[in-house]
Amino acid sequence: MAEWAFWIVAGLLALLVAALMLLALMRGRRQATPAAAYDVQVYRDQLAEVERDLARGVVTEDEAQRTRTEVSRRLLEADRAAQAARAAGTAPRPATYGAAALVVAILAGSFGVYYAVGAPGYPDLPLSARLDAAEERRANRPDQETAEAQALARLPEREAPDERFTELMDRLRAALEENPDDLQGLQLLVVNEARLGNFKAAYEAQERRIEVMGEDATATDWADLADLMVLAAGGYVSPEAEAAIDKALEMDPDNGPARYYSGVTYAQTGRPDRAFEIWRGLLQDSRMSDPWVQPILQQMPRVAALAGERWSPPEAAAPERGPTAADMEAAADMAPEDRRQMIQNMVDGLADRLASEGGPPEDWARLIGALGVLEETERAAAIWDEAQGVFADAPDALQTIRAAALRAGVAE
Repeated sequence: MAEWAFWIVAGLLALLVAALMLLALMRGRRQATPAAAYDVQVYRDQLAEVERDLARGVVTEDEAQRTRTEVSRRLLEADRAAQAARAAGTAPRPATYGAAALVVAILAGSFGVYYAVGAPGYPDLPLSARLDAAEERRANRPDQETAEAQALARLPEREAPDERFTELMDRLRAALEENPDDLQGLQLLVVNEARLGNFKAAYEAQERRIEVMGEDATATDWADLADLMVLAAGGYVSPEAEAAIDKALEMDPDNGPARYYSGVTYAQTGRPDRAFEIWRGLLQDSRMSDPWVQPILQQMPRVAALAGERWSPPEAAAPERGPTAADMEAAADMAPEDRRQMIQNMVDGLADRLASEGGPPEDWARLIGALGVLEETERAAAIWDEAQGVFADAPDALQTIRAAALRAGVAE
């Protein structure tokens, strides 16, 4: 009796699914937003960020132009991919009827195959078995080298940088061959190799930098290493990148990039439940301006559905400290003196808030960096001295601020 009930329920569900699929095919399926469309938006945001960095004086005009060229090339590639995906989304009527016939054939074939080899009433795969399978996939996933080879085959050819920049990079690489323990040179190499899209060379330089720093290496340094490895692997978190993530979290369990990539690791290895818990907690601790928030918001609906969780985007975010993206866009259209005055006012406001309310180390680092750009080195040095007292018992936080102080030229 139970077997007959199974076949009756299965048959009704199959007919319902077939009817819905045929109805959708006859009406013409709606085209979902292709993945490449999100890439287009990301690259547009990056172009806007370049202009904001140029307005703040963080990068030079030459550096900004090189970055614009690289991002624009990727934007064109993503736009072509998005247009191709949209064009492929509309099937001609004969193809629609063919697809409808295929749906019917598949359903009929499925019943035939299940009748021959199926086992009605047999229990589903236990949760423990599925967890074991996910853990096995996690343990046996491709390593960094394999992932890089696969990612390299998918990347478009990069445009060569200008001769002057190439010459400077060759000199920097040669200098580091002679003095491989030069921390400042290694930091420059990491930044500029990444800017060129040479992520493998960038993370190798970061590995060397961490090796030279020894016990002085911070959670941020390890998280940066993981980030570069993921970029080199085309967004995939390899076992080697996961080891760097674990090291960062061991040193600072609240490190945002490391927590984000930890969630990515679980999402990629069949554990959306773990990814959901990690990202939900990270969103609660983050501001909307944090770079990992938007990627999480884009992926959370799918991860939540796979994890069987109810989730809705956060309604409000913590208030911003310091200049916002809108502020910097407005400043970009101002005259140089007006723009400097506007930035100066924002910096003063941030300094006042830190003096009265305090704030996380990232805000202190942002303030010191901004003062360095404004060439107010004495004031930047005073803020750095104050930060050393405030964060004397938090060495990881102090390292974050110290990195900004080094760039501003007020720390040794």
